[in-house]
Amino acid sequence: MTGGIHHVTAITRDVQANVDFWMGFLGLSLVKQTAGFEDAAQLHLFYGDPVGSPGTLISFLVWQDGAAGRVGHGQVAEIALAIPRARIGDWLTRAMQRGLAVEGPTREFGEPVLRLKDPDGIIVKLVGTDAPDTGWPAAPARIRAVTIWSAVPERTAAFLRPFGYRPGPSEGGLARLLSDTDAIDIRDASGFVAGIPGTGIIDHVALRVPDRTALQDHHDALKTRNAGAVTVHDRLYFASLYVREPGDALVELATDGPGMAVDEDADSLGRTLMIPPHVADNGDLRLRLPQFARPGEERTRMRELPFVHRLRQPDHPDGSAMVLLHGSGGNETDLMPLAHRIAPHATLLGVRGRSTEEGIPRFFRRTAMTSFDQADIRAEAEAFAAFWTGALAAYDLDPARITVMGYSNGANFAAAVMGLHPGLIRRAILMRSMAALEDLPQADLAGVSVLTLTGARDPYGPHAPRLNEWLAARGAALDARVVQAGHDIVADDLTAAAAWMKEVTNA
Repeated sequence: MTGGIHHVTAITRDVQANVDFWMGFLGLSLVKQTAGFEDAAQLHLFYGDPVGSPGTLISFLVWQDGAAGRVGHGQVAEIALAIPRARIGDWLTRAMQRGLAVEGPTREFGEPVLRLKDPDGIIVKLVGTDAPDTGWPAAPARIRAVTIWSAVPERTAAFLRPFGYRPGPSEGGLARLLSDTDAIDIRDASGFVAGIPGTGIIDHVALRVPDRTALQDHHDALKTRNAGAVTVHDRLYFASLYVREPGDALVELATDGPGMAVDEDADSLGRTLMIPPHVADNGDLRLRLPQFARPGEERTRMRELPFVHRLRQPDHPDGSAMVLLHGSGGNETDLMPLAHRIAPHATLLGVRGRSTEEGIPRFFRRTAMTSFDQADIRAEAEAFAAFWTGALAAYDLDPARITVMGYSNGANFAAAVMGLHPGLIRRAILMRSMAALEDLPQADLAGVSVLTLTGARDPYGPHAPRLNEWLAARGAALDARVVQAGHDIVADDLTAAAAWMKEVTNA
């Protein structure tokens, strides 16, 4: 009978650090990279053995630079991986050589255990078992166990037993459930705070079922058990259902097939970014998903700078770059598809605003619909100047070949930076822009080229002339155009921006 753990899914905030740990340190194979089935803007990575066998799979949703969650009850809190018992010392040495903090070896349920954390702080245990020793180095053989924190541990255990688990021993506040291949440890977390979703958190554990018929049987049984909401999905690589156990941890049931090779050759698993069948693949999505390098591959090291940012390297770079500043409520990837169409060979550097308004990112705060926090503008412009200097050095960007493209709040911010820090931005595309500074600086903008794109039906359009007049008066080479649009970006913006870029770069 098929049973045990199918996979475990967690959330990471740094795709490169994640790949370096799970592939580079642990030696697991990357067997699938796909846009998310629920949210296609999230990259989803699956690690496991080379063929992606159920029971070896650890997957990560990538919330790049996302907010951290909090471990508490109602969550899977630890992942344990099986290694040959005789290799505990080798793994301890490997961790120390990599500079990783490691505890142990200790013993849990009679097995030697090394405890460490991945870059997101997720607890990973390497457990010495009777797994075959295939030599050194070798990746962990399979998932040994997961630990669920529950405020109602007895009810959690009772809920999980029908899925192929039987009561096992108890030790140190843990009650163990056993299948024929692995274990689920339930920690009594009553009195602890509830968990909060976010990066560094394990989202769910998936348990194996053999096929769709068995999945449907479980679905029917869960309805008779009053298990609450049960959702069924086709994940292409497996069919699954999701349900919350009484302690509120998310549990998935997943079929063994069709498997990870259903849309790729078995000998090249994980090499190609796959797009789910129900998601339109027009190329834009691929531009917004984060890039990463496998261990040993050439990479650009991302730097800690004053603004969260995303760097996207083109396939055939020409040495130019575009710095992208989103509108209210956007993020660092919003303008990447448009920028790629305008300059397909440019390096793209998307920047996320640090001010917030009702929880959404902006580059500076408003005090009313068309008035703005002047101190915030100046402080953020100062921080952006420091970011700019750091980015030029970190990513080897040529300031003479950088175009800043901003939309709405981002365009207003770019214009303010031009006035407060003249000489920083030499070329700019400002879409749906207006002057945010009340006292426009007497800056020298000679040698600066600017394209402004105002929407003919934009309710903010009447405020655009003040900015255009200032740019022209301060000596900028201004091309002010009106497109037949409102505040939204339309095809005419792309046409105008691409033509302007060709003009200024060939001048």
